[in-house]
Amino acid sequence: MKKIITLDKFIYQALYEKKKGYYTKNISFDKHGDFITSPNISVLFSEIITIWIIMYWQNIGRPKKFDLIELGAGNGEMMFQIINTSKIFSDFNNAINFYIIEKSDYLKKVQKKKLYKFKIKWINNINKFKSKNKCLFLGNEFLDAFPIKQLQKIKNTWYEKYVHEYYESRTINNKKINIKKYHNILGIEFIKNKNFIEFSPSLINFIKKLSIHVKKCYGGVLFIDYGYLKKSMINSLQGVKGHKKYNILLDKGEVDITHLINFYFLKKILNDNGLNVNGITTQGNFLRKMGIIERAELLSKNKIFSYKVNLYNRLKRIIDKKEMGDLFKVIFASHKSIKFKKGF
Repeated sequence: MKKIITLDKFIYQALYEKKKGYYTKNISFDKHGDFITSPNISVLFSEIITIWIIMYWQNIGRPKKFDLIELGAGNGEMMFQIINTSKIFSDFNNAINFYIIEKSDYLKKVQKKKLYKFKIKWINNINKFKSKNKCLFLGNEFLDAFPIKQLQKIKNTWYEKYVHEYYESRTINNKKINIKKYHNILGIEFIKNKNFIEFSPSLINFIKKLSIHVKKCYGGVLFIDYGYLKKSMINSLQGVKGHKKYNILLDKGEVDITHLINFYFLKKILNDNGLNVNGITTQGNFLRKMGIIERAELLSKNKIFSYKVNLYNRLKRIIDKKEMGDLFKVIFASHKSIKFKKGF
């Protein structure tokens, strides 16, 4: 049977369809899986993020009740390290409540198994988060998991990418559209200067809901993701399998489908929803400014050679310009009353 669906609908099905989607099944976040995240490469990453969170908490007046909400916690490694690291800061540890917003039932089981010793509340979606405490939302490699649309202007006519499915055979084709239907979502001026647009309606909707919470709780949101910072957009859609690029149309449900975040556009969305963007930088710069190299030197002191080699090889992967250091960006947005630029 032949089906014609929008590109973002195809991606959603491939990633999240019950029992068939990529994120609903047995996936791994380490070298044995399709990809590996910074928290799973080096514990230093999560330690530095924890220090930043504590400094943010201090900056907003050390509230006696403070919520940290991780968005899409993967295998739970970052939250595990954040809780362990924060234990030594008694005032902060007494104030903080931990939440995870996770839509994948499978990943929730993985997280609960790893974090069973800790007091954490799990929430299925952001609509169910009701706390009024001062808060911080945290998302590492969260944004790139949203399905995207692709629009292209050819000879003054706009087209949208659709996926044609016929049993296991799939192709991507253009379908003529009236661009006016996207004016309210993207902005007329934004569209005017583009010949190609890659965006996620569901991400825009999520940021809208997230911003309401951030403004209510006089809070902030820290996103870390791979992407680029320029006004023009590129076709960044890709499949990943076994740490290599893979055709997104093959093996539906067995391939991670992802894209690069346009941080210029993300900043626009956050601003449009009434948040102040305090800074954008690369992951490498952020971690260096937060003292990750000094932390590595302290840990390696008086250690055996093999320990040092392992520590610095892992550090290099997350801060080096040729690896994750420049590819990944960090952005912090907050309630307009908050001015906090540590690490930026």
